[in-house]
Formats: sequence, structure tokens, C-alpha cells
Amino acid sequence: MKIGIVNDQAVSIDILKKVVAAAGHEVVWTAHNGEKAVEKCCAHVPDIVLMDLVMPVLDGAGATQAIMQCCPCPILVVTASIEGNSTKVFEAMGVGALDVVATPRQKNGDIEGGDALLSKISVIGKLQGNKKEKTVPKPAPRVRMVPPLLAIGSSTGGPSALATLLGALPEDFPAAIAIAQHVDGNFSENLAQWLDSQTGLKVELARSGMAMQAGKVVIAPGDRHMRMGPGGLVELSRGAGENLYVPSVDVLFESLCCAGFPSSSAAVLLTGMGADGAGGMLNLRNSGWMTVAQDKESSVVWGMPGAAVKMDAAREICSIDDMAGLLIRHFKKSFRS
Repeated sequence: MKIGIVNDQAVSIDILKKVVAAAGHEVVWTAHNGEKAVEKCCAHVPDIVLMDLVMPVLDGAGATQAIMQCCPCPILVVTASIEGNSTKVFEAMGVGALDVVATPRQKNGDIEGGDALLSKISVIGKLQGNKKEKTVPKPAPRVRMVPPLLAIGSSTGGPSALATLLGALPEDFPAAIAIAQHVDGNFSENLAQWLDSQTGLKVELARSGMAMQAGKVVIAPGDRHMRMGPGGLVELSRGAGENLYVPSVDVLFESLCCAGFPSSSAAVLLTGMGADGAGGMLNLRNSGWMTVAQDKESSVVWGMPGAAVKMDAAREICSIDDMAGLLIRHFKKSFRS
């Protein structure tokens, strides 16, 4: 892959060069601040940009936003401290960064953290060329009464979109909410806490055996697939399997028809690169669920929702600013009927 590196520390740039070159990737340019990164990226768009966060002139979040507006390409945040820069990480992911990983460092002559970086690069590379069709299970009868469910899948730009949607839902929202957001496993607890601060609903990280409750939001851990088992109980599992992302939106969506949720439930695909969730959403639409895709204009990347629209998996296409109102009306209508 052709890679652009943005970092204001010469030592960090040298380490990043060594790591990616050893894996057979080509560094096509480097930049020491966000402003130069935008200039170089638009002049020579790489396959992926490794973006630092804290830099002079223009920081990583600002550079990410500018790149996604003028010359969109995959951006991986590479920062010395993920937890210490959590606010900036969310800002960058909200405007288009795909994922985050710690900056590799040299210790006693060895480079630590290189494998984690290369793993992220590999996933993004596969995502760009991923066209594999998903198989979906046949619907099964409901096992027991469970609350209606709002299932949400999101990726690039997802944290910001999720905050907008959840922040506009009332505290007495009548459905349970389950979210599969593509995020690093080390950062998913921070994401749950941040989203909890953005909404009147209770948001927490999913645990195996949890029972879904109306008005409560659960988010899949970044290193687990989340499924809904019989009776709407949360099931978590390790391992990517055939899926590029962990957690996978398709894994969540494909489990829902068999979990006993009412057909008045709804599935939503928000902004994100790739096609994860589109096949699962089509199966849900065919099972009678309300299905909604975020529109192109309000999406940072119209990959996942766009794939759903192309497959005719979405009953509705909606701006992120109008989505809460649409869902509130849907669930109110379902309860009256």
C-alpha cells in the first residue's frame, strides 16, 4: 500500500517508516503538521494516511476533516496516547478517521507496537477491496416476549453521528438499543462513556447474558462480535471469522431475526466505509423490520448506508439530523397499532 505519514516528531516518523517498509508498504510522503498533510495528500492521494493528533499549525482532527472534504482517503489515527487524547480521537473519528492505534516506539533496540499498526493497515486494505457477499439465516419463530429493538451499525464518522442520534432520543424511548461501531477494543469503554455523556439514555458496554431493556443502550466491545441470542440476550464472541471488522454489523444484524424481537423493531446503518451491515439489513427488511440508511449528504463516508440503498435494503433514507424524529414516530405508531 502507498502510505502518507503525518507526525511532528522526526523520531516517530523514522519508526513508522521502518515498520511499514518492513511489511512491504511504500511511504509516498511525510508531513510534520496538519496543514502540510492536507497539501501533500491532495497532490498525491495515498492508499492510507497515518495521522498524528497533537501537531502545530493544524492538529490531526482538523487535518482529517480537511482531507475528507477535498481529497477523501482512508485515515488511521496514530497517537502516542489514545486515552490521553480521547477527545481529539473522537473529533478525528467524527469527521472521517477510520480507526485509532498507538504509535509504535523503540525500546532497547526493538520496536514495540508495530504489529498492532500493521494489523490495522491490513484490515483497512482489505476493506477497500472487500466485495464478498454475506449469507443470511432464515427467520425463526420468536422465543419469548422481548422489547422492540433499535439496532445500529456505524463506522467512519460514526461516533459523531451516534451522539447526534442518541442525543435527540427521549429518556423514555420505548425500544432497547444495540450498537455495533467499528472501534479499537482498547477504546470501546471510552466510547461508551463518551456517548453516555451525550444523551439522556443510559449507555454501557455490552456483556454476555445481558437482557435488552427499553430505553437502554448497549455498545459492542471493540474486540468482540455481538449477537442477540434467544430471548434477546446478549452473546459476545471473539475472533473475526469471515468478517473484516470486530465487531461486525452483519454479525449483529444477522442474529436478530432469530432472537425474538418484535417485527416493529428497526435497524439503522450510519456513515461508514465498506458494506458491513447491508446484507444483514436486507434480511431484516424482508422479515418486516423498519430499516433506515443515513443519507449521502450527512454521511462522512456513504459506504455502508450506500451499499444498503443499492441493495434496496433500506425502507427509508434519512439525514442524521432527522433520524431521531423518524424513529420516534415509527415506534410510537407501532405501540398504538
